[in-house]
Amino acid sequence: MSQTKVEQRADRGSESVAVVGSGIIGISIGLRLQQRGYSVCLYDREPLASDARASAGNAGAFAFTDVMPLATPGIMRRAPKWLIDPLGPLSIPPRYALKIAPWMLRFWRASQRDRYAAGVAAQSRLMALSREALERVVTDVSAENLLLRQGQLQLYEGEAEFRASVPEWDLRRDHGIPFDLLHSPDDIAALQPGLNPRFTHGGYTPTWINVVDPQAWTQHLAQTFLERGGTVERLSVQALAQEGGDGSAVLHTDQGLRRADYAVVAAGAFSHHLSRTLGEPVPLETERGYNTTLPAGAFDLRLHLTFSGHGFVVTSNKGGVRVGGAVELGGLDLPPDYRRSDILLNKAAQFMPGLKTEGGQRWMGFRPSLPDSMPLIDRSARASRVIYAFGHGHSGLTQAAATAEIVADLIARATPAIDLFPFRLARF
Repeated sequence: MSQTKVEQRADRGSESVAVVGSGIIGISIGLRLQQRGYSVCLYDREPLASDARASAGNAGAFAFTDVMPLATPGIMRRAPKWLIDPLGPLSIPPRYALKIAPWMLRFWRASQRDRYAAGVAAQSRLMALSREALERVVTDVSAENLLLRQGQLQLYEGEAEFRASVPEWDLRRDHGIPFDLLHSPDDIAALQPGLNPRFTHGGYTPTWINVVDPQAWTQHLAQTFLERGGTVERLSVQALAQEGGDGSAVLHTDQGLRRADYAVVAAGAFSHHLSRTLGEPVPLETERGYNTTLPAGAFDLRLHLTFSGHGFVVTSNKGGVRVGGAVELGGLDLPPDYRRSDILLNKAAQFMPGLKTEGGQRWMGFRPSLPDSMPLIDRSARASRVIYAFGHGHSGLTQAAATAEIVADLIARATPAIDLFPFRLARF
């Protein structure tokens, strides 16, 4: 450990932080706070780096080029189709439609052109910081062997679908994201052989990064956190409070009270339950993501594939292939509908004729989603010792390292590297 790190730890050695949530966001925050000299404990009702959570079952992509919010201009004109096709790439189960209506109203407002443009700009800044912060993490925890720096290929069927995507590529160009556009099946095959020639156009983003396996990545960070003196308690945090005007943060748990100098809420799709106990309701919803992971040898996959018109991706995972995606806005309580996984796998078999679909394992996980597609990273207005860090949607893995640096700055009352106005609590 460098002299600088030793001095930082001595400065902060008496201050403790309770991080509620031990997914990729929580673990990343814990590691960064350790670097800044804080004593950190993670609290979660699930086992550390469990394969049940989104941190383990996601597509494993650092999607720094994905700066467009889900709420795009004109998207609400297509909303009725979501109910007509409950197994489509973007859907709302009919029995959940009434409950999610207030969230959808905010979603519609976020899709207005001025708000959309502001959202793209804010996401671009956060993504740029996320890219830089990831490289700092990779160096710090010696994790280069867990990365795949192969790039991403977005695929389009025909000239019309490709032309419809051009504004998105123009936005990427405006924000300094490098890419190459492909205009024939032969150009596509040079990057990824074995695809159906129905895909005539593509966009290649060379700086896209994947992990070899998102669970292995999370486990590596968790093990490093523990080796550096971090602690974990497996319990359920049910409410938050603060003693006095600027006293300790208090966690009410199913195993009694816990206190720390600061608390961070990074509990993913369950985070709004805790903010509500402080009198701060947050319009957090759950995108339920589905995938199927195929064993090694399923396909000679050269890079991350995005089938843009069908709402799913195909990625490498431990030498095998993971087929997943789609957005089902269905909350936390409805049972999984694994027909969605099967539909995606059947489409992948059509689009990748050599894909071996035997031996797959299906999965469903929760993505914490806010209506403007941007996370909440801010200090509580009711409890100055509580920091919120949740609502990353599809981008939890991507934005974890940057979120950790921002949270550490907020706790230290230092100036973060980017303007946090777009990610503030008051926007709700």
